[in-house]
Amino acid sequence: MDPALTDADSAGVESRVLTRFSHYVSMKNGQGGPSDGAGRSASVKDVAAAARVSLGTVSNVLNRPERVSAATRERVERAMTDLGFVRNESARQLRAGRSKTVAYVMLDATNPFFTDVAHGIEEAAEKADLSLYICNSDQRTDREHSYLSRLEEQRVQGILITPNDPDDPALDEVSRRGTPVVIVDRVRGVDSHCSVAVDDVLGGRLAVDHLLDLGHERIAFVGGPSRIGQVRDRLAGARQAMEAAGRSPEDLVVVATAALTVAEGREAGDRIAGLTKGTRPTAAFCANDLLALGLLQRCVTRGTKVPERLAIVGYDDIEFAAAAAVPLSSVRQPRRELGRTAAELLIAEASDPSHVHQQVTFTPELVARTSTLG
Repeated sequence: MDPALTDADSAGVESRVLTRFSHYVSMKNGQGGPSDGAGRSASVKDVAAAARVSLGTVSNVLNRPERVSAATRERVERAMTDLGFVRNESARQLRAGRSKTVAYVMLDATNPFFTDVAHGIEEAAEKADLSLYICNSDQRTDREHSYLSRLEEQRVQGILITPNDPDDPALDEVSRRGTPVVIVDRVRGVDSHCSVAVDDVLGGRLAVDHLLDLGHERIAFVGGPSRIGQVRDRLAGARQAMEAAGRSPEDLVVVATAALTVAEGREAGDRIAGLTKGTRPTAAFCANDLLALGLLQRCVTRGTKVPERLAIVGYDDIEFAAAAAVPLSSVRQPRRELGRTAAELLIAEASDPSHVHQQVTFTPELVARTSTLG
């Protein structure tokens, strides 16, 4: 058996996550109602008729149960159960002008990093008795803008987003129209929004410092596209580490990729293998774990021993990193905590007009495993 991911396995790293989260909704609140057998949902009028009470009494049972006697409340609740009635929460929220739903627009649903962030958001939303919509921009700005418009139309309480461009004016427009926006895993040049991110420059330094400490002199940085802020920051950190160690800039070989995927990691492995012996790096720092897993897979299929001939460090420390047959060294981000903190900031902003924007930055840590230590 291959000691690394097979093609099917690597596809599964992405597809299993997409299956679970492409449109995940945490529904703490009932929406709509089941059919009464004639293609129509049971209504408040149906409940009132069945329980032989007024519409106002049913409304009180739903919204102010303390105003209704125990016997009457029990009769109304029994009628609701018999009819299969579910309150139309969305209509109630629309009348109140306030939704009990928040949304997260993630950058890439096939990347386990973002689904772990979504778990943290969901924990905070559940604690606040809120529903959560998950949207996937798939790294497309047009799709991101479409979701922002739809979510505004749905009158969500607030939007968390990992944007393609954190300085996109569309984010300011949404906030200006009254919907709070919190930026996740990105930073802005101004404090116009709350944001939660990780110090990716430090993360890049940690990764390359580790490789330099192990005696590697020629190191590859695998990542792209450069329009993604995290890629730029992690590369900047890698260069800082090389400079601090007195190494030449040419000793950091940049292997640019078109995306942060397993397939791009495999392709990067072919390119590294094609370098001449004198220029070929002995270690690689990948901008995320999916790239690192693809590179690891290609090393195995080519018979390149890891870490003896090529040491590999990833970034994010997703679940699959430790589970790889050659356990992957990686820079760990507090993924769930990042999501949970972002959601808490959003909930606070939505409920407090005097809310002051905060920019929270977490510190990454290196987790060294077999792919560098042997």
